[in-house]
Amino acid sequence: MATRKTPTTSCSNKTPALDRVSAYAHDVLDGKVVAGPHVRNACRRHFDDLARGHERGLYWDDKAAAHVMRFFERGLKLNEGQFEGLPFKLHPSQAFKLGSLFGWKKADGTRRFRRAYIEEGKGNGKSPFAGGLGLYGLTADKEPGAQIYAAAATKDQANILFRDAVKMRNQSPALTKRTKTSGAAGKEFNIAHHKSQSFFRPLSKEAGKTGSGLRPHFALCDEVHEHPDRAIMEMLERGFKFRRQPLLAMITNSGSDRNSVCWEEHEHAVRVAAGTREPDEDYSYVGEVIDDDTFAFVCALDKDDDPLEDPSCWPKANPLLNTILTEDYLAGVVAQAKSSPGKRNGILRLHFCVWTEAHTSWITRDVLESVLADFDPDIEHAGKPIKAAGLDLSGTKDLTAAAFVIETGTAAVERTDGTVVDLPTYDAWIEAWTPGETLDARAEADHVPYRTWLDQGYLNATDGKRVRYDHVAARFAQLESERGIDLLAFDRYAYDKFQDELDEYGVEIRTVAHPQGGKRRAKPDPELVAEAKRAGEEPPQGLWMPGSIEELEALILEGRIRLRRNPVLISAIMGVSMETDPLLNNQWFSKAKSTLRMDPAVALAMAIGAATMQPVGGSSVYETRGILMV
Repeated sequence: MATRKTPTTSCSNKTPALDRVSAYAHDVLDGKVVAGPHVRNACRRHFDDLARGHERGLYWDDKAAAHVMRFFERGLKLNEGQFEGLPFKLHPSQAFKLGSLFGWKKADGTRRFRRAYIEEGKGNGKSPFAGGLGLYGLTADKEPGAQIYAAAATKDQANILFRDAVKMRNQSPALTKRTKTSGAAGKEFNIAHHKSQSFFRPLSKEAGKTGSGLRPHFALCDEVHEHPDRAIMEMLERGFKFRRQPLLAMITNSGSDRNSVCWEEHEHAVRVAAGTREPDEDYSYVGEVIDDDTFAFVCALDKDDDPLEDPSCWPKANPLLNTILTEDYLAGVVAQAKSSPGKRNGILRLHFCVWTEAHTSWITRDVLESVLADFDPDIEHAGKPIKAAGLDLSGTKDLTAAAFVIETGTAAVERTDGTVVDLPTYDAWIEAWTPGETLDARAEADHVPYRTWLDQGYLNATDGKRVRYDHVAARFAQLESERGIDLLAFDRYAYDKFQDELDEYGVEIRTVAHPQGGKRRAKPDPELVAEAKRAGEEPPQGLWMPGSIEELEALILEGRIRLRRNPVLISAIMGVSMETDPLLNNQWFSKAKSTLRMDPAVALAMAIGAATMQPVGGSSVYETRGILMV
């Protein structure tokens, strides 16, 4: 066993690599370099490790860190545009990352960090940096038979990182002499280092379905926010058992789905950097050891920063600002976000490391979280009738979703004139079905972890390539038998087929039509119209999506509804975008603009519309409460 080496705790002429790493960390913590909370924590962690890492068997190997820095700066050249042919001069933030990854060692002499999570704004050189890592692992890390993979959710994405590596290899006479490429110019698919019997190639999720045979030395996972699940990363990490010091490097922009593998890795990384499993809202540094194997460099704004109004916070998400990106470029991007609301969330996510939801969001995550609850309707509401259900049927691609609403009591709500009235409260939940035969293919296409949701019980899969309506009808038959369903709101798409299945079960449920678009109302319920006529009152109007969405908004914002926590529903609500009538300003969910399958959100709105239908003889909720602006 190797002897433990004495840690280096201060900079000196004998530690040029540590000098560079620590200089960046000092500048960040002294405020000379503007950085966000998680990068500041990464720098604090660095100094803590210098001071106390030896207690855990860690030490700094300056020779190793300097070696990889020289490889980048003396052996690699950049490509394309203004950087064509220029040496890969490491930016201080890149030197910090690179030096940390290769300088920290464990007592047995192997590298400390086996995993790295790096999240930065678009255009900060993540792909060339990762491509350089791959070339180093291939040719200079002294690993026999090294397998280096540029891995991504899609073949095209994997090739972006790999092409950067190929171009840098082609710019380097030394690497060109030592390695061979396979494939025509511009279509290369492999770089081989025959002396060590090593290779570097792209790998997409499609190619990972074999699940065996890979023995990666470095796995470079690009754009992790696009990965639909953990499949490819888990497959690569399983192969690490054959290597003494492998590296999984995850590089990414911020994402828009908090039920994703990227969000899980993001959350783990910020906790690692802060040194606490339960950080406060400022991510104050605590310094506990959460995961000694993971290096975290997560760019983010501070909680009160507004990048659309204050350019001084831009470097927090863009460490290479004025090196690659220019302030003029970001100013143009900000101008787009201000003039085109539909682009705003995408710009915040890609350029300013803000975890957004849909590109034009409907309900914010914080607001939604305020009404999410973990409850079991079969226990908490056993035998209680379902006031209304909503059903959105699908064919081969979308989810079939049903939502169920139970009235739970009343709550005091202040009207716009200052008076207080009691209004109904509700509990609601959704259930969803998807075709089992195409589950994995659609998970990949939608970038959604359907398989995980299925395993966790949040999603149902039916046999074949289409949702089997008999399975859905069986669930309605069960609920009607156990507790009763007062009213079912339905869209006419495929409903006749579903009704046939209900008939097979001998189930009769009162129904009301509910179109999904925003320009057409359903015909009013004939029974309510007849009741209105008998009472000498104005007949009620039919259901439509703008009215149902407005009712759902009101319930959420007034805290008069609890939604059973379910990632299928959360993703749907966070992924919906809105369509707006330019004349009447009515809003409804836009399938074309939404980023995720929105069917559960549609079913929920339909159910709420049915549950809050105006009874004859009553007054409108808007007369009672006043119009609520969202």
